Amino acid sequence: MHKLVILAGLTALVAGCTPGSAEYDPGADSLRFAGEVNLRNIRQLTFGGNNAEAYWSFDDELLVFQSDWSAINDQGCDQIFVMDPDAAALDYRLVSTGKGRTTCGYFMPDGRVLYASTHGEHPECPESPAMQPGIYAWPIHDSYDIFGAKPDGTDPKILIGGPGYDAEATVSPDGRYVVFTSTRSGDLDLWRFDVSTGDVLQLTDELGYDGGAFFSPDSKRIVWRASRPHGEAAGEYRRLLESGLVQPGALNLYTADVDGSSVRQVTDLPGANWAPFFHPSGEKIIFASNHDSPPGGRPIFSLYMIGVDGDGLVRITWSDTFDAFPMFSFDGTRLVFASNRTVDRAPSRDTNIFVADWVEHPEPADLEFGHR
Repeated sequence: MHKLVILAGLTALVAGCTPGSAEYDPGADSLRFAGEVNLRNIRQLTFGGNNAEAYWSFDDELLVFQSDWSAINDQGCDQIFVMDPDAAALDYRLVSTGKGRTTCGYFMPDGRVLYASTHGEHPECPESPAMQPGIYAWPIHDSYDIFGAKPDGTDPKILIGGPGYDAEATVSPDGRYVVFTSTRSGDLDLWRFDVSTGDVLQLTDELGYDGGAFFSPDSKRIVWRASRPHGEAAGEYRRLLESGLVQPGALNLYTADVDGSSVRQVTDLPGANWAPFFHPSGEKIIFASNHDSPPGGRPIFSLYMIGVDGDGLVRITWSDTFDAFPMFSFDGTRLVFASNRTVDRAPSRDTNIFVADWVEHPEPADLEFGHR
């Protein structure tokens, strides 16, 4: 089950971009785009395929992520890996079993890794439901259960399971709760799992997809993405869900208290607004959105910041490709995210993992970078 992959030559690719260095050299920041005033020393951590949902361990020393990159995963669909982003030679350790399809890895405070997997039902990659031409949708496999394993991949055990889809699990910083998305209600709703008792509590019950939830730094609130279809859109949502699909074209962000009360809509933007994570202050949210995409072309996903009250929208990334899945380190000094950006600015469909120093208060070197 355990697998260690060490890729030779990566040291040269990441040398000279040590996070937190005292001297900043804008000329060496080749993965930073003009206008990205809050990011410095951007480093690429994977180098091919589709890599996403990279999240920090609670001590900020490791990242967990999912990948179908053929250099580390020849199984055919996403598996969960752990890496040290600061290692001189990057290595990638398989945490999931190498069977089935996996998604949504996340650390627990004790170092264990949660992930959703279909391997309990069948060792092969599950077939995705047939989609109509022109419809982009995510498969919702009923065979997903949520497992916990040691960071070396040993001792995998079901933490949350049963009939239907159970996935998208994240953990409160105090270690008390897991929030996850499930179809156990007949819809895609948020549920809360109490780690000490095993009790579950349904947090959302409005028609539509509720998913990708994360806790605030003080563990008292959650933020998530949701669709709220009405009329014909509601009928289409139900039809797709019955086929094991969800269409993520119209999503906005919501917050609530940890018990599901005090729900508040944060964004009211066109397109898909998703992958939210709280700023270390707990008063802002970073997220991905395609609402600025030019009409008629390929969607452009960028990172944005907004206040929890819905005010103060600011664009954070400017690669004009795909930037998503942001997460602040727990000490607030770094940001990890997924992107299609490249050093030579050539178009690419590879989605890789990047880490950057977070600049809370941009200095002249940041404001003048690239002279946007």
